[in-house]
Amino acid sequence: MTEASAALIHPQLIVGLGNPGAKYDQTRHNIGFAAIDVLSRTWQIPLSEHRKFQGFFGEGVVARQKMRLLKPTTFMNLSGQSIRAVTDWYKLPPESVLVIYDEMDLPVGKLRLRQSGSAGGHNGMKSTIAHLNSQNFPRLRIGIGSPSGDKAVVSHVLGRFSATEEGVMAEVLKLVVDAIELSLKQGIPKAMSLYNNRSVEFSNP
Repeated sequence: MTEASAALIHPQLIVGLGNPGAKYDQTRHNIGFAAIDVLSRTWQIPLSEHRKFQGFFGEGVVARQKMRLLKPTTFMNLSGQSIRAVTDWYKLPPESVLVIYDEMDLPVGKLRLRQSGSAGGHNGMKSTIAHLNSQNFPRLRIGIGSPSGDKAVVSHVLGRFSATEEGVMAEVLKLVVDAIELSLKQGIPKAMSLYNNRSVEFSNP
């Protein structure tokens, strides 16, 4: 898929990765869910549990385009099952699926939009790639920072943001909405050029 052809394909399904249940609510690993919640509120697309799709699902019109939002309830490492159920039902190509998820290799305050790529060790993305049988779909990674000192990776990703970080993440999620809306109007490459170098800074106390 060339950059020119990718620019012509707009997201039709936006998926946020996370784990279901109160235990995981508001954790770093669930920032994909938080992004979908913000998009749902901003675009006034209500989400409801959809058993066929194994997730919370909603659809509406954004920028004169049909848009679908999904939060899989399969648990992270089976996310692809839910995504494949939606793409099969609506006959969507992989390139029209935009997946939002957490990224430890990016600091808090950063996001990174890409048109394709590997799973990078992320279990939700491994499942998504396996079920779509393709790596050629856009993804938006949201930085959650890496664990400091002796803190284990699992406790880091399943932990919650600090009060200071929560303020930064609220601003990051606004950037997420802006970047996705631009991608709908002008394509993924344009959004990449404007938002991949943006950063939300921590405010001084």
